[in-house]
Amino acid sequence: MRGASGVVLDLGDPEGVADLRTYLTRARAVEHGSVRLQAVGSVLAVYVCVIGPRILGEPTPTVLGLRTFALAQEAHIDATVPMAAVFDRLARLGDGGTALEVPPTRTREPWASVSPPRGPWEPQGSVAGDEMLSAAAAGIAEVARSVPQQPGAAMVHTVRSAVWGRDLPSVPGVPSGAAFAAQMLGFAASGTDLGLFACGPWVRLSSPRGHVLCRRPSVLATV
Repeated sequence: MRGASGVVLDLGDPEGVADLRTYLTRARAVEHGSVRLQAVGSVLAVYVCVIGPRILGEPTPTVLGLRTFALAQEAHIDATVPMAAVFDRLARLGDGGTALEVPPTRTREPWASVSPPRGPWEPQGSVAGDEMLSAAAAGIAEVARSVPQQPGAAMVHTVRSAVWGRDLPSVPGVPSGAAFAAQMLGFAASGTDLGLFACGPWVRLSSPRGHVLCRRPSVLATV
């Protein structure tokens, strides 16, 4: 759908807009940067980066959050835009609007330059939601202990990369940052398992609330 000033994504009902607002509010608590809006036909995929390299080739895993939304009218766009600009447009919708205008400004993000695959995803079992929440809590506490008072951005990034780049204790190949993302984005819940899937160098943890996608830096360097 295209409006007078550019592409418009019609989420169909205010509940869809509210879900998107909640999702991005959670993401903003972790990362204020950008959001990737990828619309194909009647489906909108919204990606956010929870952990990622600042430059390509940096030894930091890429951990993305993904939620999909149904569109009332078909649209086709793949744009990485400032998250703040999306919030501005969500605010303009008020309580009843559903047509979200895509911000015209584009941003360049290392994490958005490598797209997760659409499939085929091979099932690899599941991970308990309680285990994810426990790993997230332990990592958050470790980061808090390790970061000095008044740290610079580089120090914070180094500590977070070290803590969240380790494997989950019982799931080799899946960084602990996946647990952090699932907890912060509201995808993990006590008593509910997340399905584990793999496709090439990517792994995916999925629940009814959303998906976490991860790619290791060592794989990035060799593929």
